[in-house]
Amino acid sequence: MFELGWFSAKLFFKGKLIREPLYFIQQASIGVGSGLLVLVLLGQLEIPLCLPITASSLTTGVLMPFLLKDFKMK
Repeated sequence: MFELGWFSAKLFFKGKLIREPLYFIQQASIGVGSGLLVLVLLGQLEIPLCLPITASSLTTGVLMPFLLKDFKMK
């Protein structure tokens, strides 16, 4: 299992793992940005910090499969 992860990491850093790296970066940025937006907006309210963190994590986790459904690897 460790060898598989190490091999994938080496291919990723060589640029040979992802077929369209700009598409991946764009979609991941949209997901992270939306989660960050939810965190910042809910963090301004006077509620415990665990609730905005949970909501932003849930938002990002729900969005990522939809954003990366057309993701292709080499």
